[in-house]
Amino acid sequence: MNEKTIVLTGASDGIGAAAARQLVAGGHTVALVGRSKQKTEALAHELNADFFLADFTRFSEVRALAERLEDRYPRIDVLINNAGGIFGDQTRTVDGFEKTLQVNHLAPFLLTNLLMETLTASNASIINTSSVAARIFGKINLEDLNNERKYSSNKAYGDAKLANILFTKELDRRFSEQGISAVSFHPGNVQTSFASDTTSVMRFIYQTPLGRLAGLISPEQSAVHLVWLVEGAPGREWVSGQYYEKQKIAKTNPQAADAQLAVGLWDKSADLVEITTTTL
Repeated sequence: MNEKTIVLTGASDGIGAAAARQLVAGGHTVALVGRSKQKTEALAHELNADFFLADFTRFSEVRALAERLEDRYPRIDVLINNAGGIFGDQTRTVDGFEKTLQVNHLAPFLLTNLLMETLTASNASIINTSSVAARIFGKINLEDLNNERKYSSNKAYGDAKLANILFTKELDRRFSEQGISAVSFHPGNVQTSFASDTTSVMRFIYQTPLGRLAGLISPEQSAVHLVWLVEGAPGREWVSGQYYEKQKIAKTNPQAADAQLAVGLWDKSADLVEITTTTL
């Protein structure tokens, strides 16, 4: 197996930290990206890895992160967009967007596009952490991405995770001929700090003894699926543009099959984060 250079967001805790440990143990170079300086620095020290800090509620920090990554790594074999979460009340970021939308979709969308020159030159794989919430709660309206008309933390999260899948499909359509492979996956229902900042019913599943009854798995068990995608060869172990659960292509929200919606979401997202992309 060839050593890969991997950028992993959401690396300071939970699935991200567990995956980082497994990937470093497998001989890969992992750039850890996290929001918490204390947690990210501690993991970097443990693994003897580089770390970068960025708060995805601020596009300015995402742009600065992209510059630092490009300066540090002339080659990036894998970008893992793993940062995300479900939040409580409808909160706007300093950039003016609903927090769930920005952290889970717009910030990773921006980071990926800012790194695209390096990613295409590296024939990179882009792995987006999605969720079954896309199927259960998601219903995207391009005219109301901030969910101003009918907000709930579950819908906001479901929409964002559906956006991850649509983003994956559009990445494959736009960049597969330039060497990019893209995939999204559900990491499983994992016993982490997920949903700790929300009033959603998910909090009572993930943050109480109900989790054991719900069959939550450990971050280490979940990370195995992420590592499988990292180390697997696109076109052999997994198919670019697809959504996976438990290492198999899985059904998700019917909107995920809407090619026009994927294009529309891409163009709308590019406008919102103020970048120029080629219309295809």
